[in-house]
Amino acid sequence: MSTTTPRPSPALIADSQIAGAPDWQHERPVPLLKNVQRLTAPNPGFMTGPGTNSYLVGDAASGYLAIDPGPADAAHVERLWRAGGGDIRMIVCTHSHTDHAPGAPLLQKLCGGRPPILGLPSQPTAAPASRFTPDRALRDQELLTLAGQTPEGETAIALQVIHTPGHAANHLCLLWQEGGLLFSGDHILNGSTTVVNPPDGDMSAYLDSLDKLDAACAAAGVRFILPAHGHVLDGARQAIARLKAHRLAREAKVRAAMQAIPGGSLDDWVALAYDDTPERAWPMAKRSLLAHVERLRRVVGR
Repeated sequence: MSTTTPRPSPALIADSQIAGAPDWQHERPVPLLKNVQRLTAPNPGFMTGPGTNSYLVGDAASGYLAIDPGPADAAHVERLWRAGGGDIRMIVCTHSHTDHAPGAPLLQKLCGGRPPILGLPSQPTAAPASRFTPDRALRDQELLTLAGQTPEGETAIALQVIHTPGHAANHLCLLWQEGGLLFSGDHILNGSTTVVNPPDGDMSAYLDSLDKLDAACAAAGVRFILPAHGHVLDGARQAIARLKAHRLAREAKVRAAMQAIPGGSLDDWVALAYDDTPERAWPMAKRSLLAHVERLRRVVGR
């Protein structure tokens, strides 16, 4: 007789990330569930928040799948390797930005070259530093499965790949239906909104991907979102709805700025459309503003 891994207690993940230590640390993995650990890379900053969250999914019986090994930080990668007991079966990069993917070959080397690096290849629109060719390209909707045998029976975890272009053309998320979790990479963050930076970033694709994730979360009954930056988000569908509403509200401000200063520049428009954002953030805000401008001109016709 075999049993699959039971659906986790929502209280356990909530206690681990809401009632736990208030300060971020980078030395030890944080257990979010029996089968999920988070280890945050020591790369805090204006764009990365507390740092890039690497996740380990699995247990000693099944081995582990590592999500987003992070930047090329040997110490962080070694801590991730040790947290998985050296038994890492797959390495998945949600996308190829420099704070997510460069740690993958370092982790693979520590594991003796065995686990494949999985993800989606970067597109020609990617910046040179974000060029990426995985050992195997993942397919939208495919399942990545870990399985093992314990005295209580079989343990199995299946993560569904969801292609979510927008932040990056090769961005993907991973959904664990039995666990009620979505690993959202940079598509959905906690504490900030992600930058959509053309040409590799595309605002229409980003909004479409939010709808795709909402449908997937509804079908699977997902409650928690585990982002690449920041704490776990409770209330997955509500978080997605708030994020989409925020993006559309920002787009309305961009349209109003374009109408107020016809023929203006990004510098002219950012001061109006992002007047609620610190001026030090405007250089990056202009990238998302450009994504909105391109969408308005292409889709809305304004």
